[in-house]
Amino acid sequence: MRTYLIGGGWGRAEVYEPFLRAVPGERRVGCLIVDEGDGAAQFERYAAALRKAGPPCAPVPLLVPVGGRFEPETALDGIDGLLVCGGLTPAYQDVLAGCLERLPELLAAREAPYAGFSAGAAVAARRAVVGGWLVDGVAVCPEETGEDLAEIEVRPGLGLVPFAVDVHAAQWGTLARLVAAVGRGDVPYGVAVDENTLLTVADGEARVSGAGRVHVVRPGAGGVLVRAYGAGEGFPAEQRAGDCR
Repeated sequence: MRTYLIGGGWGRAEVYEPFLRAVPGERRVGCLIVDEGDGAAQFERYAAALRKAGPPCAPVPLLVPVGGRFEPETALDGIDGLLVCGGLTPAYQDVLAGCLERLPELLAAREAPYAGFSAGAAVAARRAVVGGWLVDGVAVCPEETGEDLAEIEVRPGLGLVPFAVDVHAAQWGTLARLVAAVGRGDVPYGVAVDENTLLTVADGEARVSGAGRVHVVRPGAGGVLVRAYGAGEGFPAEQRAGDCR
C-alpha cells in the first residue's frame, strides 16, 4: 500500500496529485478532520486543494469531534482513498487510538491509499511524535510548536511507515525535536518533512517531491546522523546501517 506524507503548507496543491492518481474508482476521498468547531470550514479548505490538484475527485467529509473515536468500518464505506488532515496532533492520535490496527488492514484490503497532511503524516508512523518542545525541561524547539504539550511525547501510531514523522520542519524548527527523539531512543529513526513537500512511501522506498526537503535522522556513533533529500531523491524506507552517510 502506498502512503503519502505531506509536511503541511498551503502553497502547492500539486503535492496531492500523486495520491489522487493512486486512488482507484471514482476517487471518493474521505477527509478525516478532528472537529474543534470549525470542521466544515476546514473540510472546504482541503476539498478545494484536492480539486485543484489535478485528477477529478470527490472529497467526502469525515468529521470526528474532539475526544470522539473514528470508526473506519462505517466511515470508509464507499471511500476510495483516505486523507487524514491537519490540526492538533495529539487529538488526531486520540481519535485514531481505537483503530490503530484495524484502519491499516481495511485500507490494504480495499487497496485504498493513505495520505496524511501535517498531523495526519505524524500519526502514520509506528511510533508517532505527537508534540512537545522540551527534553527534561530544556527547550529543543519553539514553544509554539509543542502541540499543547511540554515534554516531547511519543505515542503509538498507525504503523503505515517504519519511521517517525515530524512536519513543518524548516518552517517551524521541528527537525530539532525529531533529533532529540531519535537521540534518546524514543523512535528508531525519523523523517522531518518541510511544508509543501511530499514523501511517497511504496515498495520499501521513500521518494521526495514538492518545494522543500525531507530530513532523515538516524542513530549514529555518539549521536545522530542527519541527511537532507530534495525533490527527485529517495532512500530505503527501512533503516539500514550506513544509509545516512
